[in-house]
Amino acid sequence: MILSVPELVAQAKASVSCVSAAHAFTQKNAIFIDVRESEETASSPVKNSIAIPRGVLEMNITKYCADVETPIYLHCASGGRAALAAEQLQRIGYKNVKAISGSHDEVCQAQKNQ
Repeated sequence: MILSVPELVAQAKASVSCVSAAHAFTQKNAIFIDVRESEETASSPVKNSIAIPRGVLEMNITKYCADVETPIYLHCASGGRAALAAEQLQRIGYKNVKAISGSHDEVCQAQKNQ
């Protein structure tokens, strides 16, 4: 049986820690990664977030975070890609990964309120 994208996202959200944007941006010493595509991040960047598209995250993450214990918060446009990306980072060995559930607008607002 082939799973739909919403089913895959639901499974990922069930297997990773998901937090609100407001909570995430209160954390200190954390890395924030925007997993949206390059065109999306170029048109609406999030200050203090590293832009690494989900499709190349596993290949580029160690350039920005070699310590598997570092808190990593992933965000996207709606929370779906962030959950899928968090699941992958956990799979390759990262221990302190969280997906920000919520919209890009919520992420931007929370970051401004930081």
